[in-house]
Amino acid sequence: MITIDGTKEENLHFKWSPNLKPIAYVRDGDEVRVIIPDSSTMQIRPGMTAEDLAKLDSSRFDAAVGPIYVEGAEPGDALAVDILDIQVGDWGWSAILGFIGLLRGRFRDLLVHWRIGDGYAETVGDFLRGVRVPVRPFLGVIGVAPGDGEFGMIPPQYFGGNMDNRLHGVGARVYLPVSVRGALLSLADPHASQGDGEVTGTAIETSATVRIRVNVIKGLGIRRPFTVAPIRDEPTEVIATMGISSDLYQAARDALEDMLAILNRLYGLTPEEGYVLSSVVGNLRISEIVDEPNYVVTLTIPRNILEKRAIK
Repeated sequence: MITIDGTKEENLHFKWSPNLKPIAYVRDGDEVRVIIPDSSTMQIRPGMTAEDLAKLDSSRFDAAVGPIYVEGAEPGDALAVDILDIQVGDWGWSAILGFIGLLRGRFRDLLVHWRIGDGYAETVGDFLRGVRVPVRPFLGVIGVAPGDGEFGMIPPQYFGGNMDNRLHGVGARVYLPVSVRGALLSLADPHASQGDGEVTGTAIETSATVRIRVNVIKGLGIRRPFTVAPIRDEPTEVIATMGISSDLYQAARDALEDMLAILNRLYGLTPEEGYVLSSVVGNLRISEIVDEPNYVVTLTIPRNILEKRAIK
């Protein structure tokens, strides 16, 4: 089994392109061990503050480790990526950034540091003190090369990329459409925890060592990625807010705004704390899309992570 070290600059890329030179060659059925940096590409470090965020080079965010050439993969095939193991780092970060997020522009920039260990993440300092978030790691970025053109790292595309799907954890098999010979597989953006929706634009961002297996599925001819994965939904009661609107985006915002108000009223969380918590562990779902003209979007947060914070 080969190991690819993504902390080395020569093993990273910052765009999706069919013209990238492979950094490794593997065979159908091989296992690969990949060391993946956090989504800031090692720019954010312990001890940094929100003031340091303005110094970051956003063009280096979500750098991907790869591409990996898979022998036997041809256009029209599918590449199946089995995620066998994810070992996250002992430290991570989350942020509120003015240019991204469901409530972008509402809050000042904020940087939150997390200690990760024994299956949980807890913040460093007073922010969200007393809240323990279960660690459920997954890969935010899994993708192959496009058939033509060049694309930035952040928006997901038909070939995968930055999908931020929390189902892409251990036990998942992700199928990707092969558009170029060798598929040119890349991985990035490990998360220790994230809720469906990732409403601030960040999860608990961290580094990780990942073990995968690749298989070529000849002639499957898929147009977009799909996944077969186990799912561990909330094992406890949840707090659920519902946004109702003829616009799905507005319904999502309303569900989030109501959650911030409830978390403040019942648990004493500041709006910023509620926003970050909703991003790293809250799940945003479409509950109803058929009763036109209004639709329902639900946001849920497990009650048990807030037991130490209850004030009413």
